[in-house]
Amino acid sequence: MTPSDPQKVSNDTQNIETGRSLQKAKDVLSLESQALTDLANSLDDDFEKVITRIEEMKNSRMGRLIVAGIGKSGHIARKVAATLSSTGTPAFFVHPGEASHGDLGMITQQDVVIMFSNSGENVELTDLIFYTRRYSIPLICVTSNSESTLHKHADIRLLMPKVPEACPNGLAPTTSTTMMLALGDAIAIALLDRMELSPEQYKVFHPGGKLGKKLMKVDEVMRKGDELPIIAPDVTMDKALLVMTEKNLGSLLILGDQKKLAGIVTDGDLKRHMGSDLLSKTVADIMSVDPKIVSANALAAEAIDIMTNR
Repeated sequence: MTPSDPQKVSNDTQNIETGRSLQKAKDVLSLESQALTDLANSLDDDFEKVITRIEEMKNSRMGRLIVAGIGKSGHIARKVAATLSSTGTPAFFVHPGEASHGDLGMITQQDVVIMFSNSGENVELTDLIFYTRRYSIPLICVTSNSESTLHKHADIRLLMPKVPEACPNGLAPTTSTTMMLALGDAIAIALLDRMELSPEQYKVFHPGGKLGKKLMKVDEVMRKGDELPIIAPDVTMDKALLVMTEKNLGSLLILGDQKKLAGIVTDGDLKRHMGSDLLSKTVADIMSVDPKIVSANALAAEAIDIMTNR
């Protein structure tokens, strides 16, 4: 018998272990992928109730969405709160343990609480559950245990399917936290869809790296000189519209005596005076007097706020 080559034995063992790890990785991803499919198929009208209740809270402009969880579910809850906040739903994470030591004061009766717990029986959640029941604060739960304390006391329940954890011992939260994370994304995007948020509005929540642009002054972005659609108040609208079209700003600035701003004509003014005699009227007949103004030294953000609210 020829003795085995130690180097060859070592390489064979390494290849076997590598193949085993690769297969285990595929098994984990397949298991979690199937869990997400099962989760999607399990969603029912309760999901719509969750979105509607959170939307009602947002429309009241008084409450926030409180997201809570403990352990690995707590880490997921933090991420869900961050995703919600970045997509237009005011939300923040409250640690159940800290809540029991004073942070319950952060939660008001105008808020909505959503709690993540696979088992629904974490003792750390008790005080927070009791607080929501005592003060009639809407409670949404995400759990896979329909017999749990959390599930029984929640107002709206999102029940995840019971699927095995990817951990070989069935203990480490893996598949369950993957479902929680995905469900949090589903809630955030469903709320975002109802908001019909434009890319420009979305950017308001993501201004990172744009300090210079945020602090730009009106003087740096405004149109000046010959770029402005300026006209006298006694000009007829047929000529005024030509100026508005040429300058392509959707408005006219009317200068009166001593070249002071006497008024402004916008698309809204045109609509209010629309009629067969519009073109024969003078600019003074339809302009809005005393328009809102802003200093050239003001921040551009202030100008945007005035334009938005006026």
